[in-house]
Amino acid sequence: MEKRILKSTIGIAKMDEMSADEQRLISKAIEMTNHSYAKYSHFNVGAAVMLEDGSIIGGCNQENAAFGVTICAERTALFAAAAQNPETPVTTIAIAARNDQGLLATPVTPCGTCRQAMIETETRYGRPLRILLFGTSCVYVIDGISQLMPLSFSDCQL
Repeated sequence: MEKRILKSTIGIAKMDEMSADEQRLISKAIEMTNHSYAKYSHFNVGAAVMLEDGSIIGGCNQENAAFGVTICAERTALFAAAAQNPETPVTTIAIAARNDQGLLATPVTPCGTCRQAMIETETRYGRPLRILLFGTSCVYVIDGISQLMPLSFSDCQL
């Protein structure tokens, strides 16, 4: 059997090393954690996407007693951007999370469903999506969803 090694490259930065636009986007993601409806998990996630024109759209997780109806912050932001600005590419997404003790020190990573939505966003606009995962200790900087999902399902397999 042949074996292949898949590697990911993830930058680790401090908040003050981020560009002014990236800091603004991360701040919006942090703000969006305050709008989260996380009655059941008490895990508040905020996301914000930056469009090619520089505008920012926020999203947050919305829980429901019927857990299958719950939606994550990342998809809320991505879908709102697509609904409000379907022709304007999403260039970057920032994600932050907090629990009852406050903002998380280690960056939170997107779930598989949100990663799949990011793949579709990249496919839709024909460009990598820059991903900024905020933690109070550092920011993970990821250039494209393929760094998180090297073996992904996309339209080329249909």
